[in-house]
Amino acid sequence: MRKQRSGPFVVPARDIVFHPGEMREFTLDVPAPEKWGEGLVSVAEGDSVLVEVRLESVHEGILATGRIETEYVGVCGRCLTDIAEPVEVEFQELFAYPGTEATDFEVQDDHVDLETLVRDAIVLALPFQPVCQPDCPGLDPATGERLATSTGSEQREPLDVRWAALQKFTPDHDEEAPRA
Repeated sequence: MRKQRSGPFVVPARDIVFHPGEMREFTLDVPAPEKWGEGLVSVAEGDSVLVEVRLESVHEGILATGRIETEYVGVCGRCLTDIAEPVEVEFQELFAYPGTEATDFEVQDDHVDLETLVRDAIVLALPFQPVCQPDCPGLDPATGERLATSTGSEQREPLDVRWAALQKFTPDHDEEAPRA
């Protein structure tokens, strides 16, 4: 007697195991069982993870092809504001039938468990240096304020006293000088 596997990402494949050419499609909308990702952004525990998967029986096992949609939250790597962006990932992986060869994923008790595959695909798709907008200027190094929401008062760089004498030579003065 085979035991029933359970879990939010476990999909039954009993009717297509060892029937090459057979296919089944599933849609799973489950909460993330734990926080996925480290660093500046991650998928929070309990956030919705939508998985659309097609299981195809082939001679070597069950081929899982699908798409994952969820949302990551975190902070911008430049200005440290909170961000939340959608993430979409496509995947394709073979769940081999149990045998003598070592494989990453196996069909177990006529089921395929997609949790490790889904987690790895999402974590690898998370940005390493997330930004709130592509041209985010970041923080002002002197004041620590966000440059994107600056008050408009442009702060001049402190002038090196060794170059102060050159201040009197401006582009306006150069234009007035006679040309030879």
